[in-house]
Amino acid sequence: MIIEKNKRSALYVSEQISLEENERLDDLMTESGLKIIQSREVFSFSLDAVLLSRFASVPKHGRILDLCTGNGVIPMLLTTRTNAHIDAVEIQPRLADMARRSVALNQLTEQISIIEQDLRLYPKLAGNGVYDAVTVNPPYMPVTAGDQNENEHYAIARHEIHCTLEDVAAACSRLVRPGGKVSMVHRPSRLLDIVETMRKWRLEPKRIQFVHPNANAEANMVLIEAMRDGKPDIKLLPPIMVYEKGVQIV
Repeated sequence: MIIEKNKRSALYVSEQISLEENERLDDLMTESGLKIIQSREVFSFSLDAVLLSRFASVPKHGRILDLCTGNGVIPMLLTTRTNAHIDAVEIQPRLADMARRSVALNQLTEQISIIEQDLRLYPKLAGNGVYDAVTVNPPYMPVTAGDQNENEHYAIARHEIHCTLEDVAAACSRLVRPGGKVSMVHRPSRLLDIVETMRKWRLEPKRIQFVHPNANAEANMVLIEAMRDGKPDIKLLPPIMVYEKGVQIV
């Protein structure tokens, strides 16, 4: 499938962008009309990525890094909030390719760079303290927890196969500048592990916000932001309710 040039469209691109077999184009529901390439064969973004893109403190200018970027949804959503350059790191070649094509489709190649790389190795390539802010939506489950999905792409996205929580915290600490912010979305059941690991790597938690399906349900997501070399002082923000009276409000 080829998306043809159309000068009257907000998504006019200078080159034709192709969709591979079993890929689709989804609307990110932004005022700027952002679109994203997705496929059922690989892990698609969900609400956690959208919430993280809204929660994260990001500078208006400078450099931002998104780790475990998947198909690039978080950096694309961040462009609605900042003019900073955004580097996005993804280890899976297929997802990195989809992210590059989505970035090109939305004419964001000057602001977003998709980097196919292992986040454990990336600090050696990028250097220490080079980013003003880092966002990350990492795999939630240890390899020993539950059965891994037979689909390799899903398994890597959900389980700590290529990076553990420790690996993520270490990379964030090395890559963000002193005083810079690191924002993460994860599962509430891992909160104590997250705080402990962040502090081990000189990332001091500053803001925490729980996400609930509704007012009567337990939290199923947690958003947490830390500052590199920050002083202990944490704020617990009002919880987010996704549904109210059966209607999605987030």
